[in-house]
Amino acid sequence: MPRSISIVMPIYNEEALLKELFERMTRVMDGIESEFRLACEWVLVNDGSRDRSFEILCNFSANDRRLVVLDLSRNFGHQPAIQAGLEHASGDAVIVMDGDLQDPPELIRELVRSWLTGNAIVVAERRSRAERGIKGMMFSAFHAMLGRISDLKMETGSGVFGLMDRRALNDLLKLKERNRFLPGLRTWVGYQQAHVLYDREERAAGKPKQSFTRLFRYAFDAIFSFSFKPLRAIWTLGFIVSFFSFCYALFLVIVRLLHINVVAGFTTPTVAILLLGGIQLISIGILGEYLARIYDEVKQRPHYVIREIVRGEPATVPPALVATGGAL
Repeated sequence: MPRSISIVMPIYNEEALLKELFERMTRVMDGIESEFRLACEWVLVNDGSRDRSFEILCNFSANDRRLVVLDLSRNFGHQPAIQAGLEHASGDAVIVMDGDLQDPPELIRELVRSWLTGNAIVVAERRSRAERGIKGMMFSAFHAMLGRISDLKMETGSGVFGLMDRRALNDLLKLKERNRFLPGLRTWVGYQQAHVLYDREERAAGKPKQSFTRLFRYAFDAIFSFSFKPLRAIWTLGFIVSFFSFCYALFLVIVRLLHINVVAGFTTPTVAILLLGGIQLISIGILGEYLARIYDEVKQRPHYVIREIVRGEPATVPPALVATGGAL
């Protein structure tokens, strides 16, 4: 039986670029089937789009039997949508990428070529990215910070774009945590990994769908899911503040025993109270982030709810695959 690959792609309000996306992806899948003798499956997850995205995807599916469209009952978010696609992908290898064309579909060939040489995981690592200004600075700062504080050594220049062999994917799907950071989970499962460099492009059309609030939440998921250093930082900060407070108290006692006149003021106690109060609030906030994630895990709600699955007839195996039996 010929080997196959699945391409998982979350879609949210992307009607402006779906035509170009379909054209480029069709060319890529045709090329893969011709060059590598691999059957292709394209799993598109409609993450509660409010525009005509789902209707357009259904039309695409009617014209190309390689497409599978998962329609979620509402907008569950980027990572749950990817999880839905991964759980419904059937390929021997699965590629995850965003649907805004910032991840070039043409790079899929390089990922597949690396997989066929024996790499179980192939990560598309950004050599550069199109975001500039404050957003670009925030992305750079996040990846730099994550690389320093993460308890798991991971590539900080990568996103969700990458390929996983079926063995690696099956192990990743065993991880049922709710607040997911796919690049970290992909690194955690191990296996032989390779990297393919690329330049992340501008969006082909439309506006970014990830707001600053969602990006911050995604960053928190990455930090609090793969690092205990914030908790250790609280302990360290508490020790430092306690040490200097003790030194200051000792200084005041010595000054009083030496009968040195010290003018009682307002500044010292006020600064001390505000400093300690701020440290306590930050500490409680960090603890709250970890507790909120524990609470979320305990509820055991599903990651997503599928309203409808749209697929055509099973994709026909290209004649070249039948003739060769899938051999390379």
